[in-house]
Amino acid sequence: MIKSINIQKASRKVFLITVDICSVIAASIGALLLRFNLSLSSIDSVFLDTAWAFLIILIPMTIIVFSVFHLYQSLWAYAGVVEFESIVAASIVVSALQAAIMMLLQLSMPRSYYLLFGMVLVIIVGASRFGYRALRHNRQKRSNRGDMRNVMVIGAGEAGNAIVKELISSAHLHQNIPCIIDDDPLKIGSYIQGVKVVGNRDSILENVERYAIDDIIIAIPSASKKVIREITEICKESTCELKILPGMYQLVTGEASISKLRNVEIGDLLGRDAIEVDLNSIMSYVKDKVVMVTGGGGSIGSELCRQIAAHQPKQLIILDIYENNAYDIQQELIRTYPKLNLEVLIASVRNSLRIEKIFEMYRPEIVYHAAAHKHVPLMEKSPNEAIKNNVFGTLTVVKASDRYSVKRFVMISTDKAVNPTNVMGATKRICEMIIQTYNNKSKTEFVAVRFGNVLGSNGSVIPLFKKQLEQGGPITVTHPGIIRYFMTIPEAVSLVLQAGAYARGGEIFVLNMGEPVRILDLAKNLIRFSGYIPNEEILIEFTGLRPGEKLYEELLMKEEGLRNTENQLIHIARPINMNERIFELQLEELFEVSQKEPEDVRRMIEQIVPTYVNQKSE
Repeated sequence: MIKSINIQKASRKVFLITVDICSVIAASIGALLLRFNLSLSSIDSVFLDTAWAFLIILIPMTIIVFSVFHLYQSLWAYAGVVEFESIVAASIVVSALQAAIMMLLQLSMPRSYYLLFGMVLVIIVGASRFGYRALRHNRQKRSNRGDMRNVMVIGAGEAGNAIVKELISSAHLHQNIPCIIDDDPLKIGSYIQGVKVVGNRDSILENVERYAIDDIIIAIPSASKKVIREITEICKESTCELKILPGMYQLVTGEASISKLRNVEIGDLLGRDAIEVDLNSIMSYVKDKVVMVTGGGGSIGSELCRQIAAHQPKQLIILDIYENNAYDIQQELIRTYPKLNLEVLIASVRNSLRIEKIFEMYRPEIVYHAAAHKHVPLMEKSPNEAIKNNVFGTLTVVKASDRYSVKRFVMISTDKAVNPTNVMGATKRICEMIIQTYNNKSKTEFVAVRFGNVLGSNGSVIPLFKKQLEQGGPITVTHPGIIRYFMTIPEAVSLVLQAGAYARGGEIFVLNMGEPVRILDLAKNLIRFSGYIPNEEILIEFTGLRPGEKLYEELLMKEEGLRNTENQLIHIARPINMNERIFELQLEELFEVSQKEPEDVRRMIEQIVPTYVNQKSE
């Protein structure tokens, strides 16, 4: 195999040298012809004799100079500006050396000959090298014509140029680029790599039809989420598959390429830019601290562990009841942070004796409480389990945090805790009340963080839609009018971590999550961006609202006010006044009742959470 490759390389080099020998001869005669107005008879025989005789020196000298400039090592199938600059530089050097040696030897030659020789040599050598590239490209296009896909590139900047260049030059990408779109009026009508910029975003659909476009690539890494959303809103009216170049760092690192493209995800359509939190400036309180994350193997918990591990805690303790998730995040962190002092424990937050012993042994200074049952319909079927795990699991960890002088306790809450219509939301509201109650009598700073649905988390709607799409549909939506607030997992975790930095005790942190999104729109967009037509190729079915499910979620109760924090997207809800003594008695009674496995514990939840709407009783 190696021998075959070496033979192939040697053959290519011999071929290029042979071409260059012919080029030098042609340039020598061509320069004289140009000097004497293309009339061979007008050329003095002395000049011709000198040119022929000097080839003995000129040919080996040219091969040596070209070797120095790597003209026999370049891959000419991918030649570009750098290779052309090398041809020009090498030709200038050859022409200058020729002039110097001829003058030194006192050989007679017109002065303009040397300049003309260099120019002709550049033209002939350039034509031979780039002509090979053009022939190869045309041969590939002819061989791939049967399965070519037409691609529209949106963006005529550096990223667009890089994508177009790679698509054109690659032998493995059977794609043709008939047009480019850009909003800059100065670029419309110009060409990039031979492809015309045909118009702005308003002409996308028109050009999709005109050029029979199959795929659209958005190559505007500097664009905001708002711009991307506006463009994708136009593109979704077509049946094209849509891909996007992720971000500006791809250009900085030179990674703007086809391999970095990804399918447009639902997160691109939230209509707002990602929430940016400077974690380096706020995570100093984690450094050299013992930090515990309950539910550390879940979607939010595992991302919390990743972010905390990056900021040098004294020790990170991951606590989870599900060993598979705990094992996965353990192995990931061991690989990524080999020096991290990591402890992974299997335990249930409902086991008060186990939690007590863990706190006694490890003495955590900061606790992030993410362990909870979160699936709304399942908790409607098993309300006693929601109470045992969410309410009394939280109470167990809260009591241990108080007893062992944890400095900060941050609990993950949900928008479903606001005017809850389901057991899960009501239990999380009770947890918020526990946080506020214990904060008033403990040295520990207890806070809660409330946010909406997390894109891509376990049990969320997006993974379900993708799985249904892979199976050919139908995609199921509970109700055509159902809307939700969405955020990404990194955004949610950034908020939780910032809450830890802002915590003074008793706060419920609330995120400004932008405009709510219709679930039906998410389903349609996912179908379109996968290259299908909604309700024609992939059906959408409405299954009806599930038990405890609302058409819309709220982030704030009417009784709560909001005050701002340093981050304009993060607010603090004013605590609701309540009788803490009565609340503690209610908790004791709820514990006793839930242990007896009553058929319906909802009546008691109504007494504790006045805003809870018991749909079953209605």
